[in-house]
Amino acid sequence: MNEPQPHLYTDLAPWFHLLTDPADYAPGAAHAIDVLTEAIGEAPTTILELGSGGGNNAFHMKARATLTLTDLSPEMLALSRTINPECEHIEGDMRTLRLEERAFDAVFCHDAVSYLTNEPDLRAAFETAVAHLRPGGAALFEPDHVRETYADATDHGGHDSATPGDLRSLRYLQWRWDPDPTDTWYLDEFAYLLRDTDGTLTSAIDRHTLGLFPRASWIGLLTDVGFVDVRSVGTGYDDGDVGAEGFLARVRS
Repeated sequence: MNEPQPHLYTDLAPWFHLLTDPADYAPGAAHAIDVLTEAIGEAPTTILELGSGGGNNAFHMKARATLTLTDLSPEMLALSRTINPECEHIEGDMRTLRLEERAFDAVFCHDAVSYLTNEPDLRAAFETAVAHLRPGGAALFEPDHVRETYADATDHGGHDSATPGDLRSLRYLQWRWDPDPTDTWYLDEFAYLLRDTDGTLTSAIDRHTLGLFPRASWIGLLTDVGFVDVRSVGTGYDDGDVGAEGFLARVRS
C-alpha cells in the first residue's frame, strides 16, 4: 500500500516529541546497542539508522556510537536535528537508500519498519541493510507487532512541553484495529488535541497503515537476502504490547 505519509510526519511533525518523549526511549536504545554488541562480538562504533524519525533512539544511542540517521520525511529529519545536531542526517527511503562505498558496523530500524505493508517492500529494506553492513556486521529490526501476538487495542497519552518558553501540550487517543486478519496490514488511528502556546486548542485525525507479518516471514526474508544467525529477540520495551519483539541478524565475516 502506498498512502500519503501521516500528518504526524509532515505538517504535525513539530508536535511529535509531545506525543512520544525522547526521554522514554532510553531503555530501548540501550537494549538495541547491547544486542547488536552481542551479535557482532564487540560494541558497534558506527550505526546506520533506517527510519530514524524524530531522533528519539539516536538521542540516547549517540553516546555509544557514531550514528548516521536516515528518514523519508524531511520534516522529521529537521526535528531530529534539534536534539541530535551532531549526527549526520540523510533524507532517503529505507527500501532504496544506497550510500555508495559506505559500510557500517550495524544497521538499526525501530518501528519505522512497520510502515512496510507487503513482503517485497520488507525484502527491499533488508537488502538495504545488507548493502550497508561490513563483513560480520549486524542488523536489528523492531516492528510494532508480529501477526502471532497482535491484538486490537486502544490507548491514550501525551505530554506537556518541557522546553523553556514552549507552553504547548498534546493529548491523543489511539485506536488500533485490523480490518482484515487475512492480509498483511492493520490500522493505527489517532485523534490529537493540540494546545498551542497561546492556549488555542485544535484537533486533528491521523491514520497510520502498518505492516503485520508472521514471525516466519521476518526470519525467512532476512535469510533470503543473505543474513545469517537470524533470530527473534526481545526489546527494551517488553511491556506485552508495542515493540515487544525484534529480529536480529548478522552478515558473514
